[in-house]
Amino acid sequence: MRSEILYGIHPVHEALRAGRRRIDRIYVAADKSSERIRSVLVMAEAKGVPITEVKPGFLRELCATGVHQGLAAAVGVYPMTDIEDVLADSSSWQVPAFLLVLDGITDPQNLGALLRTALCAGVHAVVLPKDRSVQPNPTVCRASAGAMEHLQIARVINVASCLRMLKQRRIWIVGLDPGAGKWIYDIDWSLPVAVVIGAESRGIRPLVKAQCDWLAAIPQAAGFNSLNASVAGALVMYEVLRARKGHGSSESGNPSFA
Repeated sequence: MRSEILYGIHPVHEALRAGRRRIDRIYVAADKSSERIRSVLVMAEAKGVPITEVKPGFLRELCATGVHQGLAAAVGVYPMTDIEDVLADSSSWQVPAFLLVLDGITDPQNLGALLRTALCAGVHAVVLPKDRSVQPNPTVCRASAGAMEHLQIARVINVASCLRMLKQRRIWIVGLDPGAGKWIYDIDWSLPVAVVIGAESRGIRPLVKAQCDWLAAIPQAAGFNSLNASVAGALVMYEVLRARKGHGSSESGNPSFA
């Protein structure tokens, strides 16, 4: 069985709390003792997960980094979801569909930040391309502060084809494009939507852009365009949440995340 190493207090804690993937063993540094770590160990013991105390050097080698916060876990690989399964669950959603489609995000820090915001903003599922994109790995999980563990993430072979399928399911496609003539405030976010965010450097690819029903921009000071993908994504996701306020938007079906 394939496995990987999650590291950091938040990722390990949220993996345990979410219960979506196999957790084989918890590793804790012998010189680390804090209330946060103890609470994780108590949860692991309650779930019957073995705990091993190790030397700091062992943990550094195991995680291939020194920013492990004294805690790591051997876990199964992230459980990706099929987009068809996501849509099959949509009848249980209490608000119109809210999907996030990421077209070629390659920076794990950006992806982690986008996933963290997606969970907090009530996104039902995130769509990633199989190629030319960073995948949900331990670095991304740490960047998301463990939020990744609670999200439905679907991997697709072709983003444009996926968008065509979503349109057939009556989901409107909104692409984030700094050159668009429409602002994000001009979109009717009460509709079922999939928000598309492009790569950090090139934006949304032409074939993907062609599938968008609307392109929308975030207003910025004249002559200056410096928002990276995670910041731009946060602004548009929270605009969707704001626009849906008072229409059951807080009942997304996602767990609370702190």
